[in-house]
Amino acid sequence: MAGGKETTRQRMINIMYLVLLAMLALNVSDTILDAFKNINDSLDTSKNNVNTSIDQLFTAFENSKLKEEPARAQPIYDKAKQAKAAADDLNNYIEGIKKEFTQAGDGIDPETDDLVNRSNQDIAQNIMINQRKADELKKRINATREKLISLLDPADRAAVAFSLEAKDPVRKRKGNWQETYFGEGTPLTAAMTILTKLQTDTKNAEAEVVKKLFGNMDKAQVNLDQFAAVAVAPTSYVIQGQPYTAEVFLTASDSRSTPDITVNGNKLSVKDGKGTYTGGTGSVGEFTWVGTIRVRQTDGQIKEYKTQPQKYQVAKPSANVSSDKMNVIYAGIANPFSVSAAGFPLETVNANATGASMSKIGAGKYNVIADGSKVGSEVTINVSALNAGKTVSLGSTKFRVKAIPAPVAKVGGRAGGDIASVQLKSESEIEADLDDFPFDVKFKIQRYKLTIIKPRSDAVTIAGSGGSFAGAVKGAMNSITPGTRVFFEDIVSVGPDGRQRILPSLAFSVK
Repeated sequence: MAGGKETTRQRMINIMYLVLLAMLALNVSDTILDAFKNINDSLDTSKNNVNTSIDQLFTAFENSKLKEEPARAQPIYDKAKQAKAAADDLNNYIEGIKKEFTQAGDGIDPETDDLVNRSNQDIAQNIMINQRKADELKKRINATREKLISLLDPADRAAVAFSLEAKDPVRKRKGNWQETYFGEGTPLTAAMTILTKLQTDTKNAEAEVVKKLFGNMDKAQVNLDQFAAVAVAPTSYVIQGQPYTAEVFLTASDSRSTPDITVNGNKLSVKDGKGTYTGGTGSVGEFTWVGTIRVRQTDGQIKEYKTQPQKYQVAKPSANVSSDKMNVIYAGIANPFSVSAAGFPLETVNANATGASMSKIGAGKYNVIADGSKVGSEVTINVSALNAGKTVSLGSTKFRVKAIPAPVAKVGGRAGGDIASVQLKSESEIEADLDDFPFDVKFKIQRYKLTIIKPRSDAVTIAGSGGSFAGAVKGAMNSITPGTRVFFEDIVSVGPDGRQRILPSLAFSVK
């Protein structure tokens, strides 16, 4: 590029050289771009894992603390839900920006599984800086952080360690926070990775706050300024012949205390400050007892505390059998049943069927299958349980065997009526659809007759085998024109119970 007069060709070469230098300056190697993609995938996996752990925390809290101590747990649960809502709002906002990146970057390249224009260094800057999306993102990040922190107790706020925060760099070599992460020269895939990191930070912050909130339920709440007698029984419902046990103890006592404990005047043996009462279960009925605790005070005086009257019911052995779907058994399919018995752990309860096959699929869960030949008859479910090493019969329940309802024939989801010729030609089969049935049951079409009546033409009838349109049936379907009448008749289907059903005919008017 020396001085002097240049030819047109030389000027063109010089221009191309400048363009090449510019492209080289802007080029980002595939190795670096692949590294960003790998980091993005790793962050996305981490975000999903944290989200799963958060869901598990909520489920565990709902199934335990919220049920056991609702008055104390509800305010904590409400705060945790607020934390989740705040984090979800920010996460969804970031997800919206990522969709803009994907659209502006011409979608996803199936070979790299990354953005097609992942090396582009203008898209992120245009969306985030020029359109000021980064300003709004920064504002939302810091607002979410403050919201999450505000949900914690003052004592817990100082220990917050999550990285969800948008702060300007101390050394402003690239400007503020917005320019640092999305400014000039930022490849699109790098900006996408930054957004995924912010989503991960959001989920980590949510998880930390939720853990701290739920952890407050486990903090000890001890009040030793009052004494009260307490009686605790594992159950108040006992099967005849089973022992009834209950613990009677003085609250605020330690393992060295030896109070005098009686029930209905009978003294109990005491261990670790607790007495164990065993009530009689030899006869059926309701029984009441009161525990009395006498404890010597440090001044030598003896104080007496009584429990509230405690009741327990002794009943004859019984079983509860319920169908998970309906009060009948449908032939040919697996009918799920739950079997339980009051007073017996599920693992000790067993069931079998007379007139059908019955298989255990879990604790208290069974599948019952009755053959199609049993329709109209009864199946008996027999229940037993182990008690002190012996098998105890808990009774039986009878269920009627019923046939699966007949399905409705459909073509293209329609049971007849007006239809466009192009739509009917595009259909490839006739189906048997069972509407509003609690089981997922599949029927197969065995055979049918297709009749086509074209304008000013004789009727043509073709026998079809199976549900798919093939051979002559397909050819006839492809020949229909507007004004044609199409009939599907003598439709025969078979269900899982092996019983054949003749289904109502279908009539279509082709438009």
